Amino acid sequence: MKRQAKKVLEEEAVLCCCEYMNRHGQRSHVAACCCDCEDLDDACDRFLKREPQKPESLSQVAAVVTDRIRVPWLWGGARKVDLSIIPPLLLLPALLHLAALHFLIGMVVLTALPGLVLWYYYFTHRKKGQTLFFLSLALFSLAYMYYLFITEVFPHGDVGLLQLALVSVGVVLTLLALFHTKRDPGILRPNEESVHSKVAYYSSPTGRNPSLSGGRQDVTMTVANRAGVSEHAEEEMKESNRKNWCQACRMVRPPRAGHCRICGVCVLRLDHHCVWINSCVGQANHRSFLLTLVLFLLTSLYGISLVLQSVCPRQNLLFALLYCPGVYNQYSTALCFTCAWYSSIVTGGLLHLLAIQLINVSYNVTEREARIALREKTARSACWGLVVNTGAYSRGFRGNWSEFMSMGDKVIPPSPTDLV
Repeated sequence: MKRQAKKVLEEEAVLCCCEYMNRHGQRSHVAACCCDCEDLDDACDRFLKREPQKPESLSQVAAVVTDRIRVPWLWGGARKVDLSIIPPLLLLPALLHLAALHFLIGMVVLTALPGLVLWYYYFTHRKKGQTLFFLSLALFSLAYMYYLFITEVFPHGDVGLLQLALVSVGVVLTLLALFHTKRDPGILRPNEESVHSKVAYYSSPTGRNPSLSGGRQDVTMTVANRAGVSEHAEEEMKESNRKNWCQACRMVRPPRAGHCRICGVCVLRLDHHCVWINSCVGQANHRSFLLTLVLFLLTSLYGISLVLQSVCPRQNLLFALLYCPGVYNQYSTALCFTCAWYSSIVTGGLLHLLAIQLINVSYNVTEREARIALREKTARSACWGLVVNTGAYSRGFRGNWSEFMSMGDKVIPPSPTDLV
């Protein structure tokens, strides 16, 4: 009887492709997205009665909407859809088609679009929250530009099969490099074997605050004291542990590691959190991040040149973006010209990012270290802040690049300990 009851419970717990467990832990269905919404009903009633809304009513309605927008999935029930991926899918095609109507409208749209993206970046960056908006915008921009290249540029006959194949290979390699970049930036994880192998060694000595140093460092200090090491060396070790201690992850970080407040983890040789890939850039994926930038830029520049050759065949490529007479006579050519302008704006921003990355690698400094050094005024800067030299880890141009190209093979840290 017990086995039969257990089997029935397991069958009831299995979700079909359209079912899911809502935020209250109750079983629900995607078809019931507009049913039994007490928070929304209460907000509408207060609006119709001209009563003031509750302070938490809007956030509750947003939570309900976010929880109920789902897509059917074959395994594990319906999957939640992040609302931040929807605006790029709707706004980007609409704005590009609007900009293709007239060159004055195009100037307004292509000027306002980067401003809106920057405003949203600073808005989300101030809240220190994750968002898929920028990753969705990047992927959809790449896919939509490739779609227009196939449907609008290639049929004109100005682009051959070899050129189409080169653009296609560039797009595929860029996506593969991006997938490899997002796998793991080098997240620091506690070594459970080191924590639980010898419990007695990890107890903190009498009179010492256990939150200031890791268990392993206490063992080292105890052994060092028995060997007769000076008190000055012990104080330096305690100061080093205090400086590298992460309050959020509750462990001692190795040198150059940092805590990302957006991802909520510590990352080896943390460079920065990139919103365009929705992940950190650290020791394990910094090389693939640069490779993704290079592949995208090469593909984008080559695609822009092919589009301009097709819509402005009589103009020089360097001046075709600034002067292309007759391009707005046909809507298809105007749309291709507008997309070339949009791709040029994105390419210019990524060229700036790539230049900063190459300079930082040449001086063996991460973006996080550069920001800290500029804030504390402990580094030399040049070229309006593009070049920041801390001098802490630099081994010369050749040595810095040699270390950078081989650091991905050394992602296993010296096993930091979890002190919780």
